[in-house]
Amino acid sequence: MGGAPSLSGNLFKQAITVGVGDVAVANNPNTIISTYALGSCIGLILYDTQAKVGGLLHLMLSDSTINPKKAAMQPAMFADTGLTELLRLLDGFRVQRSRLKAFMAGGACMAIASDIFRIGERNNIQIKALLAKLGIPILGEALGGTNNRTLHFSIATGIVEVKTSGVQKFYTFP
Repeated sequence: MGGAPSLSGNLFKQAITVGVGDVAVANNPNTIISTYALGSCIGLILYDTQAKVGGLLHLMLSDSTINPKKAAMQPAMFADTGLTELLRLLDGFRVQRSRLKAFMAGGACMAIASDIFRIGERNNIQIKALLAKLGIPILGEALGGTNNRTLHFSIATGIVEVKTSGVQKFYTFP
């Protein structure tokens, strides 16, 4: 068999796809959580390596105060309310917050002309500040640039596969 390994290619895995402004958590070791087309959006993975529980948030914007009505209906769309929602869901699995570690990807500049709104950059800054405030360390990241990314995350192994322009990179939670 040739080719590079792929977390998403295993037929025996349960696949969960997280869309834009969505979040998912899992503790089933057969689960792969994925998200696609992370441009200026951020894909944030939080993982408790001891409990083998993790979640993925695909946030679109940095601050829910720009649209509180939308944040109330779809909290995962924003960094602040999305992180709160992800933590709430993980608490349902009785994770130890002190053991949570983070991986994040995305935050690219996807504008054809100059990016006057700097959405990707603002998303990066906001989510990092929120994680720092909570004392959750970021163990890895694939941020910035001008290309979109796809994430696949294995609950069993803690391996994160990042695909950017056909190139795969793997990160592992220790």
